[in-house]
Amino acid sequence: MDRILESVRTFPGVLELAPVAGDGYPEIALGDHFFYWAPDGRVPQREQSYATVVTKNLPGDTTNDLDLADRRRLNIHVGAELFTELTGESPRTDAAPAHFTATDVVFAHPVYRAQGWVSIVNPGARTYESALTLLRTAHDAARRRAERRGTGR
Repeated sequence: MDRILESVRTFPGVLELAPVAGDGYPEIALGDHFFYWAPDGRVPQREQSYATVVTKNLPGDTTNDLDLADRRRLNIHVGAELFTELTGESPRTDAAPAHFTATDVVFAHPVYRAQGWVSIVNPGARTYESALTLLRTAHDAARRRAERRGTGR
């Protein structure tokens, strides 16, 4: 995961938000990473992150055993079309929640699949290159959305 974080940090216009204790963000976000298109260095007010790295189980989101040591989940907004291509399912399909603990595999986000998000627990040799491609695609899509809104900064 460290290689992926290092790579995303080199994207032009990227802003990484990585809350730590004492900086005013909710405790639940501590240790996680949020990536935005924000070339001015300010967190966008009307745009959510296009990718996250989650380091722990969250309320209503415990299917990936992220509270176990050395487990982190990369989440990427890919949109409906790419989601279907990657998972073979429609993001709008009501899939039964699964206890998905496999690592280095692309799967539907356990909570935000309907919004076109995919996830990878502990990306490794099988998914590293595709994860970087998906991250670049999500980054570029966030830039295009900002430009359409006139907030491309």
